[in-house]
Amino acid sequence: MAGVAGKEKQLQNVAFPATPIIGPPRFMSRTNFGKLFPVACPHQAHQGLDWNLSLPATAGGSQSKRAGRPCSEMANVALLSASSPSTSSAASLLPRRHPSRSSACFPRVASKLSVVAAMGDDPIKEWILTEGKATKITGTSSIGGGCINAAQRYETDAGSFFVKTNRRIGPAMFEGEALGLKAMYDTKSIRVPLPYKVGSLPTGGSFIIMEFIQFGRSRGDQVTLSRNPFHTKKKSALGRKLAEMHKAAKSDKGYGFHVENTIGSTPQINTWTADWIEFYSKHRLGYQLELISQRFGDSAIYEKGQRLIKNMHPLFDGAVIEPCLLHGDLWSGNISSDTNGDPVILDPACYYGHNEAEFGMSWCAGFGGAFYNSYFEVMPKQPGFEKRRDLYLLYHYLNHYNLFGSGYRTSAMSIIDDYLRMLKA
Repeated sequence: MAGVAGKEKQLQNVAFPATPIIGPPRFMSRTNFGKLFPVACPHQAHQGLDWNLSLPATAGGSQSKRAGRPCSEMANVALLSASSPSTSSAASLLPRRHPSRSSACFPRVASKLSVVAAMGDDPIKEWILTEGKATKITGTSSIGGGCINAAQRYETDAGSFFVKTNRRIGPAMFEGEALGLKAMYDTKSIRVPLPYKVGSLPTGGSFIIMEFIQFGRSRGDQVTLSRNPFHTKKKSALGRKLAEMHKAAKSDKGYGFHVENTIGSTPQINTWTADWIEFYSKHRLGYQLELISQRFGDSAIYEKGQRLIKNMHPLFDGAVIEPCLLHGDLWSGNISSDTNGDPVILDPACYYGHNEAEFGMSWCAGFGGAFYNSYFEVMPKQPGFEKRRDLYLLYHYLNHYNLFGSGYRTSAMSIIDDYLRMLKA
């Protein structure tokens, strides 16, 4: 598989730009990563990955429960949460720790440990009843899911947890998601669910446990009117907060991410690269074109796509490009709002890239004028934005071609042909 073959590398710790959140992790090597996904071997389990985001000491705090309904647009993830463990204090990823046996309430500890022993073959319940600070699970319910993962709500006496499982793919996929969520969470800009735990399932596959956020009624792109009596421009909370995240989180390593992750179920290669055009050419457009060539034998789109890659440099003339933290898969199914009406984004495919690449899924996100106006008030529009817009759509059209078949070929080829004419290539 393109981009992931090579000599086995030693697993390394990851150093984060700001406060480290992992210690010590055991990440997949880039070679092992390719073995975890359907492109190579979907049944290959990734062993030894057992990292944990410990809850603050105030877990089980008294957040008020508010009525709400799930977002009907959810596909991959539906994070609906009411009272979840408090996240007011800084959390850190720590090695697995079991409850202290020196508790003054000995009968309760003994009872709790016996429950954990009985649940030894269920790591999800085990974590909830130990690190999750719960003494009992009062119910579980299915809350969405999609074509890739199953999703459930676990209700406990310490609040609710959101759990996603995948019976075919090892923990690397969820590990990448958790690292992305934590990176976005640390910007303190836009609300995202806080991840707590990633691990392997005994029967194969993997799981992720995270904060359960109760969705409100709105989609998260609320539009309001400016309070300035001389200006009636509409405002978008989603546009403003997304721009604040892009502005807050920059990388000094260049373009890429700490680990490989996935876009849908397609591997997303995040090798650190100093130059954005090189990164986007090789690890985004080029990689998708390679997969299409291998899977479908489509030499026409591959050859034209390669011509575009070689000639697209003029599209970036005059633009100031910085490596901003991107959600990476921002479409309507990954956008909602909490019960306060504040936007929530979830199910990311994070990496550090050109901020304009965030709009690559705008063809199924419904971003309107208010969204872009609010965004550009925080992150000013760069010269040539309109010329580059379809270039960032192309990555996702190519990925949809790989994921769902040739129904997306026409859209991808149309973009390539238009650029080849524009660039006279």
